[in-house]
Amino acid sequence: MRLLLTYLLVVVTVIFNLDVPVAFAEGSSSITPNELFGESAILIDATTGQVLFEKNPHVKLYPASITKIATGIYAIEKGNPDDVVTVSKKARYEEGTRVYLGEGEQVSLRKLEYGLLMHSGNDAATAIAEHMSGSTEQFAEELNAFLAEKVGVTETHFANAHGLHDPEHYTTAADMAKIAQYAMKNPIFREIVGTNRLPWDGREWKSELINHNKLLRDYPGATGIKNGFTDQAMHTLVGSAKRGDTEMIAVTMKAASGNYAYKDVTKLLDFGLNGYETKQIAAKGERYSAIAAPGDTNQVSYTAKEDLYATVPVGSEPLVELTADGQLSVSAGELAMTYPLERHEPPAQRVQAASAAFGFGAADDDSSHSYARYGLLIAWLGMNLFLIGYTFSRSRRMRRVRQRNLERRVN
Repeated sequence: MRLLLTYLLVVVTVIFNLDVPVAFAEGSSSITPNELFGESAILIDATTGQVLFEKNPHVKLYPASITKIATGIYAIEKGNPDDVVTVSKKARYEEGTRVYLGEGEQVSLRKLEYGLLMHSGNDAATAIAEHMSGSTEQFAEELNAFLAEKVGVTETHFANAHGLHDPEHYTTAADMAKIAQYAMKNPIFREIVGTNRLPWDGREWKSELINHNKLLRDYPGATGIKNGFTDQAMHTLVGSAKRGDTEMIAVTMKAASGNYAYKDVTKLLDFGLNGYETKQIAAKGERYSAIAAPGDTNQVSYTAKEDLYATVPVGSEPLVELTADGQLSVSAGELAMTYPLERHEPPAQRVQAASAAFGFGAADDDSSHSYARYGLLIAWLGMNLFLIGYTFSRSRRMRRVRQRNLERRVN
C-alpha cells in the first residue's frame, strides 16, 4: 500500500513539474481560456473558417516571425519563383535568424521562400521585400494593402517583412487565423510549410534546413505552419493539422515559452479534431426550389455557386434549410452558418420581365408598374386626341356639305 501511494505521488509530481494541466493530461474534450498559456488564442476550421474557440482574439499584439506567413503567401502569389534575386548588404546583415545569404549572392525567389518559411530567415525576408518592392518600407505598404483586399484583415498593420520588433508592427489572433487560412489554400505555400527537411546549398552556408515548426515532427497529421519569437512579442505559433477531410488552424500569441506555445496549439488542435468534423452540405450547381410567392404556383430556384461545407460536432448531421431570402441555412448543435445562393427566376416571370422591358407588360417591381401606368396614360391621351381630331374634321366636312346643299336650292 505504501509503495502504491509513493508511486502515485511521483506521478502527480511529474505531471505538475511538466506544467501540463490535468484536463490536458486526461485528454479533455472541453477547453477554457484559463487552460491556455498565451494571452490570445483562436481555433478555426481551415475549410469553413468557423471559429470553434477564442481567447482575447482581437487584442493587438506583436506577431514576431509568424509575420512571414503573410510575406510568404504574398511572394508566392505576386512574384515569379524563377526570378533571380541579388542579395543586398542590408539583407546580408539583417539581425536575428538567418540562412546566411552572402552580399551580392544570387538566389531564386523560390529558394528564398523556403528559407523564409522553413528556417525563418530574416535575411531572406528582406531580400524578398527589396526584390519585389524596391525597399522594405514600400513592401510593407503593399503587403498591408494585399492583406486587406485579399484576406479581409482589419486589425493588422505590418511595418516589415520579417516580424522583428517595431511599435507599428502588430496583428491579432483572429487576423492571423484568416491569413493562415488564406495562405493554406495555395498548394505551393502548403508544400513549403509542410516540408520537414531540405538541403541548402548557399554561397556562405551549406547545410540542411530543418523546419522550425516542431509540430511537423511531434503532432500526428500536422500540415504547418509557423512559429515566432522576439523579446516583445514573446512566443507565437500558428499550427495546422488534418484528419480525414477535416483540417484545423490554431493560433496562440504572447506565450511565456516555446513549450507553452506548443502546448496551447496542441490542446486547441486536439479539441478541434476530436470534437468536430467538416462535412460537405452542397455541391456546386446543386439546385433548391421554393414557391415564388404566397399563392403563386411558380417555382423559383436557387443553385450553389461552389461546393459548400459546414463544421459540425463529430457524428452529428447538419440541418440544411432554404431561407425565405434565398440563402442556405446550416445548423448543427450550437454552430450555425448561412451561405448565399444564386437565384433563378421561374419561366413565367422571365417572360413577364422580358415583356415589361419592351413595354408589353409589367414586371413585379414598382418601377415596372409605373412605366405601365405611364404607357396606359399616353395611350389614353392619344386616343382622345384622335377622337377630337376626327370629330373636328367630320364637323368641317358636314358644314361644307350643308353649304353646298344651300347653294343648290338658291340657284
